[in-house]
Amino acid sequence: MELFSPAFWLALLNVVFIDLILAGDNAIVIGLAARNLHPSIQKKAILYGTGGALLIRIVATVVVLWLLKVPWLLLIGGLLLVWIAYKLLADQEDEHNDIQAGTSLWTAVRTIIIADAAMGLDNVIAVAGAAQQHLLLVILGLLISIPIIVWGSTLFIKLINRFPWIIYVGAIVLGYTASNMITEEKRIMPFFSEHPALRILFIVVVISGIVLAGYRKRTASSRAQAERQRSSA
Repeated sequence: MELFSPAFWLALLNVVFIDLILAGDNAIVIGLAARNLHPSIQKKAILYGTGGALLIRIVATVVVLWLLKVPWLLLIGGLLLVWIAYKLLADQEDEHNDIQAGTSLWTAVRTIIIADAAMGLDNVIAVAGAAQQHLLLVILGLLISIPIIVWGSTLFIKLINRFPWIIYVGAIVLGYTASNMITEEKRIMPFFSEHPALRILFIVVVISGIVLAGYRKRTASSRAQAERQRSSA
């Protein structure tokens, strides 16, 4: 991929979009960790905590980029990303009740960094795959998306809640990235190179399977939640 070519900008847009679509957890963690701080130091906690999380995320993604060059790990990364794309659609429960609010600046910063590192595997794998093992794309994508996560995360979450189809677009992008990673695994890439129609069919099947399975899970969860609310009323 040539630097700053149309393919480069398209891949960068893909990286930024994936960062944003998976940013809900980061936004929630930031808000919960800093919620008890005085407004005068709240912004500092968010800035320092996100900066530390960004550095860890870059290092972790660089490690993953290197690992994806090991035989068969590109395939494994693609399969993990298929699961992550499904979870993006399927998970609707709040899993952040254990995030404790910081009582001081550095406690909140530590909480943000540790929680983000613990939950950041999905972002790291997704970004590494979308960047097509291009380090500059990873760094640029993170530098663009992190400020949006910090200052615009609440707005973006509201946007997703108002327009649920954005989640499905995110799942489709992740599904494409995952299936593309799998087909680019060096041990099986010759097969897909010789049969381009099968490669396209494989990508379509993976994306369709993720969207269908995720939609069914979301529908079942919504019905179960509605039944619980009716029974408790």
